[in-house]
Amino acid sequence: MRELWRFRELVYFLALRDVKVRYKQTALGVAWVLLQPLLAMGIFSIVFGSRGLTTGGVPYPLFVISGLVPWFYFANATTGASGSVVGNTQLISKVYFPRLAIPLAAVLANLVDLSIGVLLLLAMLLVFGIGFSWQLAAIPPLVCLMVLTALSVSVWLSALDVQYRDVRYAVPFFIQVWLFATPVIYSAADVPAQWRALLALNPMTGVIAGFRWALLGSGDAPIGGLAISTLIVVCLLATGLLYFRRMERTFADVI
Repeated sequence: MRELWRFRELVYFLALRDVKVRYKQTALGVAWVLLQPLLAMGIFSIVFGSRGLTTGGVPYPLFVISGLVPWFYFANATTGASGSVVGNTQLISKVYFPRLAIPLAAVLANLVDLSIGVLLLLAMLLVFGIGFSWQLAAIPPLVCLMVLTALSVSVWLSALDVQYRDVRYAVPFFIQVWLFATPVIYSAADVPAQWRALLALNPMTGVIAGFRWALLGSGDAPIGGLAISTLIVVCLLATGLLYFRRMERTFADVI
């Protein structure tokens, strides 16, 4: 960690590079960040909006987009960071620096998109006539937890991708399945009771519930779900860092 702190400027410039590459020569640019959750919200509202799902009295479009914005951050950050080590082959094989800087920068670069998405959510609250509440102060710590969640998964996947190149083909399917295993388009209350304990083991379950509580200001704070998510993320991140640290000695040779 001390070594990574010494190279913090490198992390910043790698993240800045990823942001510039993402928006360079794009027709839609930042608009794509808004279109993703809006189009998904429209499709899910048409398909599931009249199914009687539990939303706590919140209009379904607002309910689903409050889960889609944090989910798209996690999905995009994890997908990008999982292949980041292999994608920086020339840099790794020529220059020494803490290799963890690469997936960390990829995860942090997506915070730009998340910031735009949060502004969209605040605008949606005004559109649906829901005022801002003090719970919005919980968004920064929830963002920190979400960054750590994406990083904990990414360090595992990025290290595995160096050894097994088919990981990059499995990650999109893995993320797609994870979406339906997370209460994004439905509420945890709609899940049968015998499966809720398993659902709680998904670290994104507590994050999504926390975001909805902070934005919509309804119900009680999901303290239990957030505690479980935090514990799982800490375990994933600790083991992932140990595995990444052990494998990074061979990155330059294997890659």
